Amino acid sequence: MGNIVLKKVNKSFGTTQVIPGIDLTINEGEFVVFVGPSGCGKSTLLRLIAGLEDTTSGKIEIDGRDVTGEAPAKRGLAMVFQSYALYPHMTVKKNIAFPLKMAKMPEDQIEKKVTEAARVLNLTNYLERRPGQLSGGQRQRVAIGRAIVREPSAFLFDEPLSNLDAALRGTMRLEISELHQQLKTTMIYVTHDQVEAMTMADKIVVLNAGNIEQVGSPMDLYHRPDNLFVAGFIGSPKMNLVGGAIAQPYGATTMGIRPEHLAISTTEGAWKGTAGVAEHLGSDTFVHVHTESAGTVTVRASGDFQIRHGDTVYLTPDPARVHKFGPDGKAIR
Repeated sequence: MGNIVLKKVNKSFGTTQVIPGIDLTINEGEFVVFVGPSGCGKSTLLRLIAGLEDTTSGKIEIDGRDVTGEAPAKRGLAMVFQSYALYPHMTVKKNIAFPLKMAKMPEDQIEKKVTEAARVLNLTNYLERRPGQLSGGQRQRVAIGRAIVREPSAFLFDEPLSNLDAALRGTMRLEISELHQQLKTTMIYVTHDQVEAMTMADKIVVLNAGNIEQVGSPMDLYHRPDNLFVAGFIGSPKMNLVGGAIAQPYGATTMGIRPEHLAISTTEGAWKGTAGVAEHLGSDTFVHVHTESAGTVTVRASGDFQIRHGDTVYLTPDPARVHKFGPDGKAIR
């Protein structure tokens, strides 16, 4: 259960086409992340799968069944939104149980399912509290619990962590990933945060202006980006992209090198430059270096690397880690 296939799925709002005919297969049990900049169509695509938006053309299949024209409730999916959408006057227990009560499930079965969901999500001690008495992370877990009890074919997450602070986002990333390992249920997760995509996904779908730029595992996209868009989007800090004379010796219109694949020295190297801002993060130091030949590039050094603004430095790219792109922006293999 949980195999989802999109065939030439198109979505237009009036004369504006936002999803121009997408083909995509999501396999049973996969954790798939839709990632891309704001306005790229990732949430729209999720809503098409959920049935919250009508498909202009094309077909959506769930477990081999054509659900393109079916109502959301008949698709066997559960959606977790950016806003928690909890009932403030209900306890945690009643919020989680709500979809089961609406389905007129027997009380003993409801009790069993709610108890198990609360155990999985560490909410057992909070079942009699109301949402206003919970933290943001706990409220999001309640929203997930409400989805779990329905035992859906797949979970759909629409930027569920964007309302949380950075530390809590990190914790919830781990909790959702652990939940996937426990449930083994298909999950589709929408985010604009490529760090979330890289750390959580089995498979990433990179979207740009409604088009799929590349589909692959996190490390596939990191090591072998298909084009300049993916190269510049995946990775933190992002890949340095250099054109002109430097790219030409590599037989490319644009050469790319990630910050962690540049060596930095105060004595010698291929590109001479001047140190700009250095960001000290403890485990790493990111140095922004202004060079005449390659422009401003970012290099990743060890956390205790000592550098002062204005120092002369030299950078050397690892030749085995250089990415090459042609005039059409596509990777040269």
